[in-house]
Amino acid sequence: MNIETTKEKIRRSFVGIEYPGDWCLIDSLEGSEPLEVEERFAGKSDWRTLGHQFLDGCSVALSFFSDEAFRFYLPAYLIADLDQLLEDVEPHWHLCCHLGVKSRHEKVNPRRYGERTWWDHAIHKYAVFNRDQAAAIVDYLLIVKARGGDETMIEQALMNYWLDRAGLPQDYPTTSCN
Repeated sequence: MNIETTKEKIRRSFVGIEYPGDWCLIDSLEGSEPLEVEERFAGKSDWRTLGHQFLDGCSVALSFFSDEAFRFYLPAYLIADLDQLLEDVEPHWHLCCHLGVKSRHEKVNPRRYGERTWWDHAIHKYAVFNRDQAAAIVDYLLIVKARGGDETMIEQALMNYWLDRAGLPQDYPTTSCN
């Protein structure tokens, strides 16, 4: 994977995604952090104009975005991360953390969500990505993995979800990147 090629692939695959609107930026009203995210991102209708300092300045945003906002703003985070400009945000973690074997059985909060597992939560969140977007995410993850970032977690996420979502074979090269 080439970094510039991957950045262009991200730009192309996310080009037509519409701003979700100020009313649809967060998925929770619990605590102060989601409201801070909503306030910070309100009116930010072009992800291409968001600098890495802005993105890094709200390190919890990827945790509290609605699914629509996650999809809309993710390319800004991926490109900033590929350029190694983020210090406090790890976008790859938000794309991998609940796609391991353990997550298939670990319940989110049984009293509140019944049998919903972290795997179920992740699959629902990532269902907004089309095949081209998932392929761009795969390329991004391969670069992060090649840089030495959370190799086991990334490998599990690729094998358990992202390769299939992108329509790529399980033997897709996941070990060598430039």
